[in-house]
Amino acid sequence: MASATVPVDLSPLSMRFRPLARFAQLIGGLLLYGASLALMVRGDLGLSPWSVLDQGIAERLGASMGTASAVVGVAVLLCWLPLRERPGVGTVANVLLIAVAVDATLAALPPVQALAMRVPLLVTGVVLNALATATYVGARLGPGPRDGLMTGLHARTGWSMRAVRTSIEVCVLAAGWLLGGTAGLGTVLYAAAIGPLTQACLQFTAVRVKKDLFP
Repeated sequence: MASATVPVDLSPLSMRFRPLARFAQLIGGLLLYGASLALMVRGDLGLSPWSVLDQGIAERLGASMGTASAVVGVAVLLCWLPLRERPGVGTVANVLLIAVAVDATLAALPPVQALAMRVPLLVTGVVLNALATATYVGARLGPGPRDGLMTGLHARTGWSMRAVRTSIEVCVLAAGWLLGGTAGLGTVLYAAAIGPLTQACLQFTAVRVKKDLFP
């Protein structure tokens, strides 16, 4: 019988604990996250719900996808105010670094036409996205704007985390699709795979400490 997954504590840690190593992990994870989104864009087979929204807004505004991502991130942060969520260093870095990484990777990677190359781009993007999420979240320097919206609504409404996340992502996906974002097979693959893959990666990336270090 397979062993159960060990729960991982992702609550923010004191800045006194290994600050340089955790900053490096945070930055690396966020840059990888942005690059993984760009790989899925070039795969052109469907994006994550939030990326569908970013892409739709970018097309409507004539802006880069990174710019749209940053605008959405700031808008989501404003939604934290009535939820009384507290941002951390990782929250601000999330908005800035992912936007930069998305645009830089898209500039370096031209569009691909052949399906035989687009499928690997999609799959690689999803896998790297899970690793990147586990890496930056595992640094425990504060949630990203979208993560904080989810946990804030969960705390204020009493709904289950699954119900809150599903509701948010369905609404975001619908809005993005109506704006012209790309939803498809990749969106389904992302929805099915991202949770289990991220959980598996967190077992290796989450920063762990003894509880009595921070009373």
